[in-house]
Amino acid sequence: MKNYFISLIIIFLISFTTLIKNSSKNLENEIYNKKESIELLSNKYNLILLENNYLTSPKKLFGYAEALNLNDYIPIDIISLNKLYLYNGKLDFENFIKNE
Repeated sequence: MKNYFISLIIIFLISFTTLIKNSSKNLENEIYNKKESIELLSNKYNLILLENNYLTSPKKLFGYAEALNLNDYIPIDIISLNKLYLYNGKLDFENFIKNE
């Protein structure tokens, strides 16, 4: 009877240990998945925060435009742009956009 009781206790302890080990492994997997999810969301948050800091509103964009003093700049016609090539010491110009 004593051997029967001892073997029953050993089987119970082995089963209990297996149950605890499996549940702790599942918890570790959940914790890892949550940490990865938090890391991805944190990266996304940082990118959105960066975008928000630079482009919060049209009012801020107009403020940037005023700070640059856009009156100092003139518009350029893209058709008038040229490419500059140097062939054997000779300069050659080619239209940037070809009229077709």
